[in-house]
Amino acid sequence: MTGRRRSLLVALAGALAALLPALALSGFTVDDALITARYAHHLARGLGYRFNAAGPVTDGVTPLGWAFALAPFAAGGPLAALAAAKAIGVAAWTLAAGALALAVDRASGRPARFAALALVPASAPLAAWSAAGMETGVVAAFGALAVALPALGWALAGAACAGAAAALRPELLPFALVVALAALAAPRAGGAGAAPPVPAERPAGARALAALALAGLPFVAVAAARLAIFGRAAPLAALAKAPDAALGARYALACFLLTGPVALIAPVAWRALPAWPRGLLAAVAVHFLAVAAAGGDWMPLSRLVVPALPAVVLAAAHVASAAGARATALRIALALAGQLFVTIRVGPTAARVGGDRLRAIEELRGALAGAEVVAALDVGWLGAATGATLVDLAGVTDPAIAALPGGHTTKRIPGALLDARGVDALVLLLAEGQALASPWTASRFARGVEQHLARLPGAGEEFAPAAVSGVPHLRYVVLRRRAGGEAAGVAPR
Repeated sequence: MTGRRRSLLVALAGALAALLPALALSGFTVDDALITARYAHHLARGLGYRFNAAGPVTDGVTPLGWAFALAPFAAGGPLAALAAAKAIGVAAWTLAAGALALAVDRASGRPARFAALALVPASAPLAAWSAAGMETGVVAAFGALAVALPALGWALAGAACAGAAAALRPELLPFALVVALAALAAPRAGGAGAAPPVPAERPAGARALAALALAGLPFVAVAAARLAIFGRAAPLAALAKAPDAALGARYALACFLLTGPVALIAPVAWRALPAWPRGLLAAVAVHFLAVAAAGGDWMPLSRLVVPALPAVVLAAAHVASAAGARATALRIALALAGQLFVTIRVGPTAARVGGDRLRAIEELRGALAGAEVVAALDVGWLGAATGATLVDLAGVTDPAIAALPGGHTTKRIPGALLDARGVDALVLLLAEGQALASPWTASRFARGVEQHLARLPGAGEEFAPAAVSGVPHLRYVVLRRRAGGEAAGVAPR
C-alpha cells in the first residue's frame, strides 16, 4: 500500500470515528445555542448585534464573531441559524478528526498507538457538543488541528489554530500558549504529508515569539474589541456567573475521570517521552486547571474540556508507544469505562433534547402570542417561540441583570424590575416531577431565581397561568399579567 493511500485510509477512519457518534447524538443542544441564533437572526435582518430587535447592543455571546458566522444562514429565523450551526460544528470536527488520526499514526511505529483512537468514538462529549449548535464543535476542531498540524510538520500553523480556539473560548488561552511552545519540539518532517524541511531555519527565540504571538494575539484582539465596544474586556457571561473555586475543582475532577485523561496516567512512561508529547501532557493539565479556576460549567457533558480532548487522544497515543502493552490496555480500558458510563447514562437523554425543545416551542407559542415583554431564565428557546422583547433573568444577555447579586440561576431580581421593564409574561420551569399547584405561587420551581419570583409579594395577584408545557423534564409555565381581570387559566397538573 502506498504511503498516500495509507494516509487517506487513516484519515478516513478518524473522520468516521468522529462523524458516526456525532450523528447519533445530533439531537443534542442547549438553550444558549438559540441565544446566539437569535443574535444571528437579527444580524441577518439588518437590526445589528442585538438579542432583542429593539434592544441595545449587548455582549451576550462569549465567542465574539460566532453569531456573524451564522448570520448568512439565519434569515429564516433562529431555528435556521441553529441548524446551520449544528452542521458546521459536525463538519468541522469530522474533518479535524481525520487530521488527528494522521497525527496519531505519526506518533510512533508501534501498533499500540492506535488504541488511543478508541477514545474518539467513545466520547459522548465530543460527539454531542460538535452537533449542539454552539461554537464548541468548531473550537474542538481548532483544538484538534492545534495538536495535529505540528505532528505533521506544521508547528506555526498549529499555533495559529490554538490562537483561534482561544479567541473563541477565553479559558483556552493557557492551553493555546503551552501547545504553541511545545509544538516547536515536534518532528519537522518525515512520512507522507509532512512539511518539507525549512531551508533557512529561524532562530529558536524568533520561532518561540512567533508561536506565542499566533497563539496569544487573537485572544488579545478579542479582549480589546470587547473593551472598546462594551466597556469590559471579559465576556458578559463572566459577570453573570462569578467563578466558584470549589465547584470548579469538582467539575474538573469529574471531567478528568470521565472524558478520557485517565489514559494518560503513566508516570514511568512519561520519563521516556520526548519534549513534544510532554508538552501535550502539560497542555492538558494546564487546561484542566484553567477550567477549575473558571468555576466549571452548568451545562452537561463536560463542555469546557471538550476542546482539549483531541490533545488527550494524541498524548495517549504517545504514552501507549512508550509504555508496556498490558499497562496501556488497562489505562485505555479504564478511560473507555468512564466514557461509556457517560454515554450510557446521559446519551439517550441528550439525543432527545433538541426534539423536546422544539415541542415546547410549538406547545407554548400560542400562549405567548400577543406578549410584548417576556421574562425568563431560559431565553434561548423563547427567542424561537416569540418575537417579543425578552428579559434575561440569568443576565447572560443583559448587563444590568448580570451585575445583580447571585449566580446566573439565582439572581435576586427585584419586583420593581418587572414593572420597570413592562413585563407582561413570565416563563418559569417547574422542578423535576412537580405539577403546577393552586395557587401557582405554591409550586416548586427548578431554579432559585424562579422560586424567588414566585414568592415576590403580589406575584399571584399580578400574574396568572396561561399554559403548561407537557414535555417531560421541560415543564415550563407561561404566566400572563392580569389586565382588568383573570388571565386565561389552566388547570393545575
